[in-house]
Amino acid sequence: MKGTWAVVLCSLLLIAAEIQGQLTYGKGRCSCIDKGSDFIQPKALGKIEVIPKSSSCDHAEIIVTMKPKGEQRCLNPNSKWVQKMMIALIKKRSSQSTHR
Repeated sequence: MKGTWAVVLCSLLLIAAEIQGQLTYGKGRCSCIDKGSDFIQPKALGKIEVIPKSSSCDHAEIIVTMKPKGEQRCLNPNSKWVQKMMIALIKKRSSQSTHR
């Protein structure tokens, strides 16, 4: 009987620890480990993904997929080159959508 109570008590403690761990799971989970690159050759850029600031990551992230190999890299959203590139892409897309 003592062994059964010990198993039940251990199970309850493990469940409580798992629930507590789930509450803080999303905090500070960003895709980019560091601030990212300030410059990448424009010819090498493939897909560009912008991930806005959220409850799980406290800053915006820009992730690019490089053309030949599909390698993913993070860009520094505070870099002047990255900001100019993003503005140019937005203008290009908006002009393409108005010409359709």
